[in-house]
Amino acid sequence: MTDQWTVRRSGRATKISSVAMVAFGIALFAVPFGFRTDVVQQLTTLCTLLMMAVMWNVLAGYGGLVSVGQQAYIGFGAYATIFLTQHDVTAYLAVVLAALASGVLAVALAPLLLRLRGGQFAVGTWVVAEALALLVALDEDLGGGTGVSLRGLNTIAPDWRRAYTYWLTLGFTLLLLALVFLLLRRRSGAAIQAIRDDEEAAASLGVRIMPLKFMLFVLAGFGCGAAGALTLANTLFIQPQSIFGVQWSAYMLFMVLVGGIGTYEGPILGAILFFLLQDWFAQYGAWYLIGLGAVAIAFALFLPRGLWSLADDRLPFRLLPVGYTLRPAG
Repeated sequence: MTDQWTVRRSGRATKISSVAMVAFGIALFAVPFGFRTDVVQQLTTLCTLLMMAVMWNVLAGYGGLVSVGQQAYIGFGAYATIFLTQHDVTAYLAVVLAALASGVLAVALAPLLLRLRGGQFAVGTWVVAEALALLVALDEDLGGGTGVSLRGLNTIAPDWRRAYTYWLTLGFTLLLLALVFLLLRRRSGAAIQAIRDDEEAAASLGVRIMPLKFMLFVLAGFGCGAAGALTLANTLFIQPQSIFGVQWSAYMLFMVLVGGIGTYEGPILGAILFFLLQDWFAQYGAWYLIGLGAVAIAFALFLPRGLWSLADDRLPFRLLPVGYTLRPAG
């Protein structure tokens, strides 16, 4: 710090914007009372995409763990919900338990996968996802390869079912955002980013590498499992080849890359943009996917820090008090 520059975390403007965002998140719970049910269902989809983007950013953007197999937890969360409802657990309780079970699965897989680095870690996560998809497809009780419906919600009126699903999805979204915020506000936030930038250098400074990686890995597994279970609650039908499809990892990578990898606000912005593009251009089939790829390549080449960097570089204050920033004095 010099007379010309100062390191800041938050100020009055940051506190005001933070309170406004919290109030906006709480106000979203009133959406089912003022909008059509199709809008509620679309917002539920947006929330699940946001959860996936935030969880992938936690792994890759902050921890440097580039995964192409997070669909393993998305699919596991969805099918765990089916399994629990088949054993007389109420549907929405099954969604919560399935998310927790996905976290437990991540705990079991962490000792194996976290030994891998770089491309090996990415391939290892993909192999796990494919193995889980194959096991589910061979289980006739879970519908086999033809898919299965979530029947536990059929007794609820459609409008109320969509509202309940939306409220639960929004609750999970806000919970995950709060957990990531608290993670970054603590000393662990700087330690995690140090691991991403140079693991050996971080270890030489006393950073506990494996416990922090383990925490990120389990959090991402829990969040993606919740997103998968809530996707099922929103659509009421799943198939192994779709819910375990690698396209989920492609979507997560796109949202984080376009929004701004390694930032708190970037994945939120990227999820909103991806949702709009999906809604506007999905009817174009293969051209839609080609367009997404072209947009991702363009951002990687010409705007590698994502859309959020355009706003962050121009704002005289941090929108949210995460991390630290160097600003001109006064």
